[in-house]
Amino acid sequence: MYDLFLSGVDAVFQPWTLLAVMLGVAGGLVIGSIPGLTSTMAIALLVPLTYSLDIKATIPLLMGVYCGAISGGLVGAILLNIPGTPASAATCLDGHPMAARGEAVRALGLGVYASMIGGVLSGLALVLIAPLLARVALSFGPWEYFSLVVFTFSCISAMSPKGRAIKAFMAAFLGILLSLVGLDEASGQTRLTFGFTALESGFYELPALIGLYAIPQLLADTDDIGRAAKVLKVRYELGTFVRTFREVISCRRDLARSTVIGIIIGILPGVGPGLSNIVAYSQAHRASRRPELFGKGVLPESIVSPEAANNASMGGALIPMLTLGIPGDASTLMMLGAFMLHGIDPGPLLFRDHGDIIWMVFISFFVAFFFCTVLYHFFIPLTVKAVSVPRQFVVPVLLILCTVGCYSLNNRMFDVYCFLGFGLLGYFLNIARVPVLPVILGLILGPMAERQLSLALAFGNESVLPFLTRPVSGGILLIAALSIILPPLLGRRRRRFEDAPA
Repeated sequence: MYDLFLSGVDAVFQPWTLLAVMLGVAGGLVIGSIPGLTSTMAIALLVPLTYSLDIKATIPLLMGVYCGAISGGLVGAILLNIPGTPASAATCLDGHPMAARGEAVRALGLGVYASMIGGVLSGLALVLIAPLLARVALSFGPWEYFSLVVFTFSCISAMSPKGRAIKAFMAAFLGILLSLVGLDEASGQTRLTFGFTALESGFYELPALIGLYAIPQLLADTDDIGRAAKVLKVRYELGTFVRTFREVISCRRDLARSTVIGIIIGILPGVGPGLSNIVAYSQAHRASRRPELFGKGVLPESIVSPEAANNASMGGALIPMLTLGIPGDASTLMMLGAFMLHGIDPGPLLFRDHGDIIWMVFISFFVAFFFCTVLYHFFIPLTVKAVSVPRQFVVPVLLILCTVGCYSLNNRMFDVYCFLGFGLLGYFLNIARVPVLPVILGLILGPMAERQLSLALAFGNESVLPFLTRPVSGGILLIAALSIILPPLLGRRRRRFEDAPA
């Protein structure tokens, strides 16, 4: 392990690699600061461009963008009252009121230092938990892997807003159906191609991913064309910014609790930092001695808690992606696509066969947060300007980059058509208030689920009983079933208790 660690250090601490991390962080901070341009969008724009790069250059660059974009969301939340990314939604509640009271630099400082501490602690959890989980996963059979896919979709439906759980399941089945297009690995027969030879190879994942996320967001951003962004004026003073570090440290309990919440929620497949941000804020409000001051921009913990949680979920989201090949959120889903683009399949075998790449991920994660902290100290004015960039300049540039990136993957127009087609699908799904993430997970995990199901039935003489009788597989399926059944039952019981006469 020590040799692999040194190999990772040697690979990351090269001048060009460090420059790639720094540029990735800087670009991520700018994109994350602009409302609507999420970390998923940032990685989606970058993944096609990494096709010509070596994997040892791709990983640090993606880590830089990932960390920078999630962290950058706090700028739009505080200055515009519009979260730059969904992961900073709860930061608006106290960040903007604090900035409106003339303490914008204080609010930014609290958010930045809480983000950095939460991110670094989640990195330590990543280093400690991921190798242990990978060792356990090496003993998994096809029954356990298929059960994990079922558990992934159950998590998404359980965490969906009220009334959208069924839509999440429908979206997941749609994604699985799309993953079946093309050649059947077992029989060699084509299916669902309807006579189109271009469909025989199936849908390439990255154009579909980029289309489902980029097109709906760009179409939504066109509504803001012509509207002037009302950005609060910030008189940046480095001394005031640095002094907020003491305030963050003084919120030890909130910081620790929110970090744990972020890591746990990040590990849950398909959930991500958006939920951790909200849960951490609500828990801080519940535990506060002065809950009446929440929402007024007075208490430091009201900004520290959500920002520590959303960055802590980043390390947590990487754990299932690296160890099981199941992404923790939409951003790691894009990163999974980047790994596959370079011929590397994340999973327990990655730890056994490519330990140097794993340590590159770990070290790049910490280096990215280091650059994130440094750049925030000196480039706050740049990120402030980024949030006011007119949409009429942003939208066409991003659309061109997405189109060129999709074409460059395989140098064929069919990928561009897929990008546009999946983009329209994502747009109509958004109109119907159907979540997009289950579609993408179905598309990515569908082949894995089919392969593992076929192996399990072959090994078990066409019997489904081993799925229930094997302890790990049965336990995972039981948890998946409970995650679907319990929330509505508990919600119904809570409503009965509230409606009961006093």
